[in-house]
Amino acid sequence: MGKRWRDGRGKLVVHAGGGAAPVSVPLEIAASYRARTKGLLGRDSVEGALLLSPANSVHTFRMRMPIDVAYLDRHLTVVTVRTMRPGRLGLPRPRARHVLEAAAGAMAQWGVRAGARVEVEVEGG
Repeated sequence: MGKRWRDGRGKLVVHAGGGAAPVSVPLEIAASYRARTKGLLGRDSVEGALLLSPANSVHTFRMRMPIDVAYLDRHLTVVTVRTMRPGRLGLPRPRARHVLEAAAGAMAQWGVRAGARVEVEVEGG
């Protein structure tokens, strides 16, 4: 069930569970090596979320802001969520296949937490 995306835009749909309505968030997809390497570096903010795929770890060197990082397994279920300050190196998560990044605090608002499931809807396809 390996997911393969291309760089582009889309929507992240968060299924938090517990009777909560799904939340839809603007999504940027970084699937190429170049886009994944750049990630959020040099940005002052992020609109919605950024999906790095494939990925199982991130770092925040040269970042200007703290970010929320969610590690997703191959079924797009959240394994764990961490908030990382700039200048940190995240440890690889063995079960993670994809990583979501967003402004610190955003994921809690969207219901992105361990066990939640997300969907990726690609724009124009």
